[in-house]
Amino acid sequence: MPITGPQTQRVEAWGGGFGRQTPVTVAELTQARVTGLASGVDHILALLGNGTVKALGNNELGQLGDGTNVGHITAGTVRTLTDVAGVAGGAGYSLALLSDGTVKTWGSNFAGQLGDGTNNNSSTPVTVTGLAGVRAIAGGGEFSLALLSDGTVKAWGFNNAGQLGDGTNNQSSTPVSVTGLTGVRAVAGGGEHSLALLSDGTVKTWGNNFAGQLGDGTNNNSSTPVSVTGLTGVRAIAAGFSHNLAVSGGSLDAWGDNGFGQLGDGSTNNSSLPITVVTGLSNITIIAAHSTGNLSLAAA
Repeated sequence: MPITGPQTQRVEAWGGGFGRQTPVTVAELTQARVTGLASGVDHILALLGNGTVKALGNNELGQLGDGTNVGHITAGTVRTLTDVAGVAGGAGYSLALLSDGTVKTWGSNFAGQLGDGTNNNSSTPVTVTGLAGVRAIAGGGEFSLALLSDGTVKAWGFNNAGQLGDGTNNQSSTPVSVTGLTGVRAVAGGGEHSLALLSDGTVKTWGNNFAGQLGDGTNNNSSTPVSVTGLTGVRAIAAGFSHNLAVSGGSLDAWGDNGFGQLGDGSTNNSSLPITVVTGLSNITIIAAHSTGNLSLAAA
């Protein structure tokens, strides 16, 4: 999940390809005025206050955007990018939302997740075809989402479980419209499923549902949006690989895969309906769940 906020002077990284079990300061980002962070499977993106992007980690698919396929644990500059307003990471690829409402992508493209009409990987940013007026982006496993200024959603990339939401299971290397969605305020991408928070405080989901991550009380995949049962007044959403989080008021709800306890209810039982996380959390301000992992985070 991308994180934005006030400019900061220090970034810490740990785990994954960094081989660290405790945080280590990313020296190249110290005093760099970082305004946004995002992570893919094994790479990190940092949006700087001057509208450029730094990246570090694995680069075998070009996801660091420096024109090479050589990974590095020091932060390098993503080539040709300026005026960036937001960043997001997927499985082996990266996205940047520009201030003019267009989107750039780079890295893995086997399923068309770069959205440029090809299936060719790119180690430098390419433009997503036909997108304008974008106000938010999200990366999933091997697919991408864009929330437009009119409250509709576009998607592209892998679509084996219907995660593009266009009523098919056909992957697409250019953006397609998610069926029947209007009034969307936020989007999130999981491993093979998608979420949309609507302006009325309800949540829609689509895609893979093997663990109940669509939250509709079933385990049936859906290639078009379905309503998450019983959720109202939602103000924030987050998607993990196969589970989700939603904040309503000061409470936190979770549903889907729970094999590692990521639903936080004291069990390892999956749930196809939202359950309230009873861990004493209140006044929650930030939530996050990694789209390729089994981790949930909340800050109050």
